[in-house]
Amino acid sequence: MNDILIPGSPDLMEKRSQWLDSLRHERRMAESTLDAYERDTRQFLVFLTAHLGDPASLSDIHTLRTADLRAFLAQRRRDGAGARSLGRHLAGLRSFLRYLERKGLINAAAAGAIRAPRQPKSLPKPLSAPQALNLVTEDAQLHEEPWIAARDAAILTLLYGCGLRISEALNLTPADIPQGASALRITGKGGKTRLVPLLAVIPAAIDHYSRLCPYHLEADSPLFRGARGGKLNPAVLQREMQKLRGALGLPETATPHALRHSFATHLLAGGGDLRTIQELLGHASLSTTQVYTGVDQARLLEVYDRAHPRA
Repeated sequence: MNDILIPGSPDLMEKRSQWLDSLRHERRMAESTLDAYERDTRQFLVFLTAHLGDPASLSDIHTLRTADLRAFLAQRRRDGAGARSLGRHLAGLRSFLRYLERKGLINAAAAGAIRAPRQPKSLPKPLSAPQALNLVTEDAQLHEEPWIAARDAAILTLLYGCGLRISEALNLTPADIPQGASALRITGKGGKTRLVPLLAVIPAAIDHYSRLCPYHLEADSPLFRGARGGKLNPAVLQREMQKLRGALGLPETATPHALRHSFATHLLAGGGDLRTIQELLGHASLSTTQVYTGVDQARLLEVYDRAHPRA
């Protein structure tokens, strides 16, 4: 939209155009984000004009109060904007106000004093049990080099069988999985350590990979190696997963991390309790684990109907 149609003093409109140009040429911001920021600041200036009774000026921006920004967000919410949109509105306005502050034109304290709306937690997107079981087999792997196909199958089996994060799996050493081990000690986020039971299929997959791997796997060295012998980069596994999605007809949400979601969801569906799943995933808070209850509402209703005295 042309700045002529936006209520605001000429000097303010000029600075707004310069800010948008800096985002485009210096920050190289994506066009979709630029469009959103342009729209957000346009809507704010329209609001501010009605709020003040006159077209906004740099002086008005300088004297903005936190209450003025809250009033704008409240109006956008009444117009139907959700938490994500409101968060982006605030991000765009903060960017503009801080640009003006760097130019020595205003004080942007009001923008820093307001909190972004709490964002809704998105539900995990697990694979179905048949999809996950098919994905982790060595036969499903696409790499022509047998040891690499075995490596990928072993890692995916770990992610699904133990609910590991990619980084946790790739940080393992041979010493972490001694012969005959029945559990795996994992150091996760924040240095928190947890024990995860080892299904028999997991050591078997790792042993098969280890026997095929052309590199000597010292006890304290990375277990999973890249093609040249160094520690495997997670991006390599993510690329292989992308190929597998196409070959197996899986959705775009089928990522390595989706196997961790699948681990938790399938345990819950099988009767696992949230506290146990929390421990197995290494979540610091039960509220983080509770998101999985939203994935399997049908099973929860079934348990309720079967177990509640008045059901």
